[in-house]
Amino acid sequence: MSTPMIYLDGRGMPRDEVLRVAQQAAAGFEQLGVQEGDTVALLLRNDFAFFEVQQAAAAVGAYGVPLNWHGRSDELIYVLEDAKPKVLVAHADLLDPIRALVPAGIRVFVVPTPPEIQAHYDVPAGLAQPRPGDAVWRDWAQRFEPLQAPPRRSRATMIYTSGTTGHPKGVRREPATPEESRAYVELFASVYGMKPGVRALVSGPLYHASPNAYGRHALMTAEVLVLQSKFDPEETLALIEKHRIDNAVMVPTMFVRMLKLPAEVRKRYDVSSLSWVTHTGAPCPREVKKDLMDWWGPVVYETYGGTEVGTATLATPQDWLEHPGCVGMPTPGTRLAFYDEQGHRLAEGETGEIYARVPAYADFTYLNHEEKRRSVERDGLISLGDVGYMKEGRLYLCDRRSDMVIFGGTNIYPAEIEMVLTQCPGVKDCAVFGIPDEDFGESLAAAVELMPGAQLGAEEIRDYLRARIARYKVPRRIDFHASLPREDSGKIFKRRLRDPFWQNAGRKI
Repeated sequence: MSTPMIYLDGRGMPRDEVLRVAQQAAAGFEQLGVQEGDTVALLLRNDFAFFEVQQAAAAVGAYGVPLNWHGRSDELIYVLEDAKPKVLVAHADLLDPIRALVPAGIRVFVVPTPPEIQAHYDVPAGLAQPRPGDAVWRDWAQRFEPLQAPPRRSRATMIYTSGTTGHPKGVRREPATPEESRAYVELFASVYGMKPGVRALVSGPLYHASPNAYGRHALMTAEVLVLQSKFDPEETLALIEKHRIDNAVMVPTMFVRMLKLPAEVRKRYDVSSLSWVTHTGAPCPREVKKDLMDWWGPVVYETYGGTEVGTATLATPQDWLEHPGCVGMPTPGTRLAFYDEQGHRLAEGETGEIYARVPAYADFTYLNHEEKRRSVERDGLISLGDVGYMKEGRLYLCDRRSDMVIFGGTNIYPAEIEMVLTQCPGVKDCAVFGIPDEDFGESLAAAVELMPGAQLGAEEIRDYLRARIARYKVPRRIDFHASLPREDSGKIFKRRLRDPFWQNAGRKI
């Protein structure tokens, strides 16, 4: 049997080496006083070290807390002050801006920024290495003998939700019961096709809930696990061909970017090894998913859920082809319900806020914000923050509750408009959101990024939309951007586009 391997872009390392360092670090954590229920923070891009730290924390019963390294310094420090980790492990260049701001009492370890990441992010060589006197992660960990203690009860990674208003909140789960652990493993196999021997690809950042959970399972299950330090559409195709990837997790924006590669580039790579590609994070435009399955075959699975509740629905390729636009049927044991703005439970087919409970996930609280945890629960179910409805036993999404625009009393869901606008020739990406309007309360604005060389005006875009959606849904304001603010996954920071319009409006959405 071949040795399970982990790859960062193209550079490989045996899985056993990563797990050995993790157990050595776990022994070091114990000596530092890291105990069950404590937290260990990770300010790391996708790298071998991410798994070493996360596994070491799990071995001593601590929560790993991945930080969204796209955040501003004040946002990162807020999470450190809120989570109160005993340890912070950071890539050298990411630590640099907050080095002097890290709260006292946190033991800091530095990981040299790998050459792959330096190249992808244009990291200056001088920032990629630890400073004199820094505690270097692997040098420190390898001083210890691997921890031999019995495994602690399973604790999930503590992900901080980005939220729609205010500061992010840490989703802290209770330790899983044996029944929950078994159900979770079974759910993961059925939703992600995670079986022993898979050849897996993670293209999104590991600080996100879905890539993180997928990566943790693939680490222990896959024969080959490939990490991309930064998503690049052509590089993704090359990695699929090179490593004969059969299983992957992605988001719809990645599909869009791969489909917009020139046809001759797409044909250059053999992706026939793919058999199970799960997409999460946002609804996928129907045309995009159809085009992708025409290219890759019926291998695209869709999940829907949230950090708080877990994976609530699954749409198999066959299910989606028969019911286009759905996000699937509830996963085993999952309960779904829909409520209106007054808190009344709605009948099947009626559109409302989605609440769910998935039995494979242990209950949670928001760290230091138990009152907010209570506010998202109704009848034992947890809000997913989205609006949708059920039809023929399948869930259909409208949009994020917070993104809904009320135009003269009419509810408009920007996601519907974005799905259409994304397909407009010449449009690379877009975001649609509400802005203040004296007459109607809110009106629609669109931020558009064009493909290189594309020549499109606002009125041409409106004409394209008028032919495909109701006229009242066509944005009144269209702004063009050289680039939209986005994460590596391609997810757009919509708040950064929307907030400036509301700063002087006397109210906020």
